[in-house]
Amino acid sequence: MKVLCLGGAGKICREATLDLVQFSDFEEITIGDHDENAGREVVKWLNDPRVDFKIVDVRDRAAAVGIMKGYDVVMDGTTITLNGLSTACIAEAGCHGVNLNGFGEEYQYDQLFKQKGRTHVPGFGMTPGTTDMMARYAIDRLDTIDTVRISHGAFRPIAFSASITETTSYEYDPRLPSRVVYENGKFIQVPPFARPLDVELPGPYGTHPEYIIPHSETKTVAAYLAEQGKQARLIEVRGTWPPKNMQLVRALYDWGILRNDKIRIAGTEIGIMDAVSAYLMQYPVGQETELYGYALHIDVTGTKGGQKLQYLLTHTHPASDGSVEGWEKLRAYTRCVGIPMAIATQIIAKGQVKYKGVVIPEFAFNPEEIFRELEKRQIFIHIKINHL
Repeated sequence: MKVLCLGGAGKICREATLDLVQFSDFEEITIGDHDENAGREVVKWLNDPRVDFKIVDVRDRAAAVGIMKGYDVVMDGTTITLNGLSTACIAEAGCHGVNLNGFGEEYQYDQLFKQKGRTHVPGFGMTPGTTDMMARYAIDRLDTIDTVRISHGAFRPIAFSASITETTSYEYDPRLPSRVVYENGKFIQVPPFARPLDVELPGPYGTHPEYIIPHSETKTVAAYLAEQGKQARLIEVRGTWPPKNMQLVRALYDWGILRNDKIRIAGTEIGIMDAVSAYLMQYPVGQETELYGYALHIDVTGTKGGQKLQYLLTHTHPASDGSVEGWEKLRAYTRCVGIPMAIATQIIAKGQVKYKGVVIPEFAFNPEEIFRELEKRQIFIHIKINHL
């Protein structure tokens, strides 16, 4: 079996590729990236005879498809704005696929994946991905569902990479139509910073105000519930970043900077948010934070045998303080995101996903299998059941 790690020179996808080196039985693992220097640096870092590098740029569709045709599965670590292009290439090449973001561009290629007899899972990292598995775990154990609240804290610098800078701007874009909640049978669009809720994240992260974000779990959980003959009264997905990050994003929103209106500086036209992003990418203030890592908090309420229950699921991982090798500082974040995608890649490559086409995580994977695989990598899911 052969896997192409698209965007493999990025800080998150290289961690997913490391996981393939450490845990998979792929015979060939190729770093595919438009940045040759960074890609070859990752090959050297991985130091495994199965790993090689190829220049791949999904904006050159014909060339990218030609390369992908030589692989069984494409593990797609590219940015949100490239996922439409990357998924088109994967589908045309006739490969299985999985990516990190799952913001919806993938579904237009559902029929093509089905025609090719292939599976593509959009959005399988920490959130979406692991969160979908945690929500499904609780849903499967309840007869009826009242509320599903999915929350996370992503503790990382605001601009440690171009893709993360893009994610920040995207998720709080005031014009974004996909920022929705599911309430009383309908999807309702909400603005940035809607419905604040204080969420107690597992240590060492603490309690933070969280707001509705435009992640795919809102719609995929609703779809899974419908397939199970259940319907929640409320599904909400929230998130937060380090407090300083949130303070900055709130100010950018309040002052209209997130709209990215055009301004002129010394005769040059530039988007105001593009200018802010460039500043954050070039100076330490955008590259560092006080606490690194990831924290998930899933709260599902419903009934079992007439008894009202609450399932609380959280996750923990090794500390970022250098006490555990490989989890130092930013890697505590990037490994949390990259490792689930690598696990999904391996399961898909083995033909263990029964559905073809573009398949949501809830339909694709068994939560308990994902949890077991995460535990092998020192990522632990904690489950608490409360009687209400």
